[in-house]
Amino acid sequence: MNRRNFLGMGAAALAGMALVPSMTSCNGEAKSNTAQRVDGKPNSNFGGVHMGTITYSWRDMPGGLENLIKYCREANVSNLELMGNDLETALGVPANPMMGLMQKVMARLTPEQRGGIRGFGGFMDFLNDEEKKQMSDYNEAYANFKKNMDWDKVEEVRKRFESEGIDIHIVKTQPGENATEEEMDYAFKLAKAMGAKGVTAEMSLAAAKHCAPFAEKYDMFYVMHNHMQYATPEFAAGPDEVLAVSPNIMLNFDFGHYFGSTGKNPCDFIEKYHDRIFSMHTKDKTGPNAAKPNENQVWGQGETPLDDVLKLVQSKYPQIYCDCELEYQVAPWSNSVKEVGTCMKYARRVLELG
Repeated sequence: MNRRNFLGMGAAALAGMALVPSMTSCNGEAKSNTAQRVDGKPNSNFGGVHMGTITYSWRDMPGGLENLIKYCREANVSNLELMGNDLETALGVPANPMMGLMQKVMARLTPEQRGGIRGFGGFMDFLNDEEKKQMSDYNEAYANFKKNMDWDKVEEVRKRFESEGIDIHIVKTQPGENATEEEMDYAFKLAKAMGAKGVTAEMSLAAAKHCAPFAEKYDMFYVMHNHMQYATPEFAAGPDEVLAVSPNIMLNFDFGHYFGSTGKNPCDFIEKYHDRIFSMHTKDKTGPNAAKPNENQVWGQGETPLDDVLKLVQSKYPQIYCDCELEYQVAPWSNSVKEVGTCMKYARRVLELG
């Protein structure tokens, strides 16, 4: 069954696949159905591959600890790259007024003014005095929240995930080249307290040099994510210079962005750097030469060699986490939790059911 046929299956057939046992492993030995849930707990370890999702996939859904656990149950996800803001929400962080203020600002700007905004700093230039005070008050409250973190609460949240059989392998706090020492300590200490093996941030040489000493200090990984970097002159030859900074620098390889921007087969990249890839963002996209280039697609409907990547990980590099990052447009009759669930069924179909 090819990918497009899989996506054409009816909902009843998809649901039924979750109940079909896988009788043999890749080495031919008899095995039980590794996707079987126990006591309602999710299990997204398929055929020896740690499938999961980044909680960014559920950015359009209500947050909070119990909601995240509910989404994991419904989508059958047992491995998480946990967004820092999602974790902080679970820990009771003060509400950030930024999005509400941004909507107010955008509503009162002309199209020309809106088009000229570049980044958060540009947005801040259009706040009035009252709105600036709101952001200032929030920044002070957020700084106090981090400074006075309730570490007993962090342990409670970790244990709550563990009780559901959900593994947190990364906390995406995104500390970069301009992060202070306090911010770096907070990022790694928080991730370690959650049982994660590393923190994630965007790939750059400057960030690697600045943050690697903290990864070494906490005996953790600084896991660098890519968007279109491999299509730029700086990284066209690969991430060797970044990786040379420290053995604690690892890659969060987004093979969808890699393929969509370069057109190169991500399997070749994985073969070369498999020992430095901690996790991958799993998705399907069109290539750079398509009519709509580098565009996110429903799994199986794009041009990314998704099946080949999953099978390569299964056969040779099962230590690499494969996290669904849901970025394609969700149909009005569905939602992001259901779509992540369908992606998990797709992955299981590739990895366990033939």
